[in-house]
Amino acid sequence: MVQPAVRKANLAALDDAELVRRALDRDADAFATIMQRHNQRLYRIARSVLRNSAEAEDAVQDAYVAAFSHLASYRGESPLAAWLEIIQFPSSAVSEDPEKTMAQRQILQLVENATDALPEVYRVVFVTRVIEGMSVEETADLLRIKPETVKTRLHRARQLVRDQLNKQIGPVLMDAFPFAGQRCERLTAGVLSRLGLDT
Repeated sequence: MVQPAVRKANLAALDDAELVRRALDRDADAFATIMQRHNQRLYRIARSVLRNSAEAEDAVQDAYVAAFSHLASYRGESPLAAWLEIIQFPSSAVSEDPEKTMAQRQILQLVENATDALPEVYRVVFVTRVIEGMSVEETADLLRIKPETVKTRLHRARQLVRDQLNKQIGPVLMDAFPFAGQRCERLTAGVLSRLGLDT
């Protein structure tokens, strides 16, 4: 008899088409492998639309149940991930593109953090020119410095902000809305239970 850990490792190595074939034979481990492969991506999309972790989990569970009830229609013409990502969210939540909304919120927070980290002489110029939209002359008058000084400090401030964003944006976006461990297992178990495939 194949040990459970070995069986799971074997299933994880299978391609989408073979996993779907086994899932259609009501193989609970095949269903679980499909979900574990796609949970984080689907959860992140749902979370960015719904802005609530519990509602996002529910939406992903509902999406899986709906998708698995039509699994026989999957023909392998597109990646399974794309086929699964046709998720129906509550209509009130779909007014914006979820990935764009998530990216905008992330970038806004990063810009705020990078701005706060600027030395004061650069920060004040950056905020008045970029955030408040004041002209070079208005900024120079407000700060009682020459327009050339405003331009020089703004150039330096932009460079510092850009450098800070380059350091942070990759890791922050990669770590956004983590979905692993107990949460992933709970969602997978919930879907299997609803499908009558408790393991």
